[in-house]
Amino acid sequence: MRDLRGRPLRDLRVSVTDRCNFRCAYCMPRELFGADHAFLDRGDLLAFDEVEELVRAAVDLGVTTVHLTGGEPLLRPGLPDLVARLAAIGGLDLAMTTNGVLLPRHAAALAAAGLDRVTVSLDAIDDAVFRRASDSPYGASAVLAGIDAARAAGFGDVKVNAVVRRGVNEHQVVPLVEHFRGTGHVLRFIEFMDVGATNGWTDAEVVPAAEVLAAIGARWPLEDLPVRRYGETARRLRLVDGSAEIGVISSVSTPFCGTCTRARVTAEGRIHTCLFSTGGTDARALLRGPRRPGDLAELLSGLWGNRSDRYSEIRAEVRASGTRRAAPVEMSYIGG
Repeated sequence: MRDLRGRPLRDLRVSVTDRCNFRCAYCMPRELFGADHAFLDRGDLLAFDEVEELVRAAVDLGVTTVHLTGGEPLLRPGLPDLVARLAAIGGLDLAMTTNGVLLPRHAAALAAAGLDRVTVSLDAIDDAVFRRASDSPYGASAVLAGIDAARAAGFGDVKVNAVVRRGVNEHQVVPLVEHFRGTGHVLRFIEFMDVGATNGWTDAEVVPAAEVLAAIGARWPLEDLPVRRYGETARRLRLVDGSAEIGVISSVSTPFCGTCTRARVTAEGRIHTCLFSTGGTDARALLRGPRRPGDLAELLSGLWGNRSDRYSEIRAEVRASGTRRAAPVEMSYIGG
């Protein structure tokens, strides 16, 4: 199944909660997500039965990777049960992105349930810088303990994601590489993106991937690695000495809309065909109402077949035009 630009549907990112124990400014700035913020009620979240039904319909249409996100997915009670349900579908690459601090408590159960891969967010290796970036009481050491727990549970090499913002943590790029050299973990640097309407994005805070690679290359020579599959978001490189794999995700400076294979489901069951989309399409109403066999597949195929999204490619002209867009979905709802 392909969209209007010939892109197949291969990846489904499923948010399981809008709650998080961090307040990173690029996702959930505390001034807007404070103690009085109204998060979704438990009954508004897709139940595990509903998530499973939606994933099965997506798999029938060609999805091969399901990535569980949040908010912070480990705040969703009973998550290993959902993992076991999805793993039982078979033929899926089943992954999860987390801030990592709860992994020491949950990693073993997730591995036993059938989770294949873990990606951990870590924006700085220095504890003080990390606390400021995450606006949390946790230091980087708490995330590193989570990464260690994931490896001990059998996940092997973990992907580590760092969002780089000018004036916040760009000086942490080289120390992050230094820390993860020789560990086998894949370190990826992500350009600060204008997801949602609350993170105060400006292009002045974007550190282009080329600048990140120049900083690393000044210390350790780099070489490109081959693309492993169509739709891969990261440009892959490694240190020439073989001590680390590095990735850069450059949605702002080098958009990759032309090979995007991802659809996203928010915690309350809205389907989005672009990270930067607005309203989305309500699947929860269909899941909770009367329906015929094939209705979910019809909904998904209709959305994907009519998809033409390419926001990152036209970001500059959209912003320059001053056109008022409908409120885009927030990162905390769509999971990145």
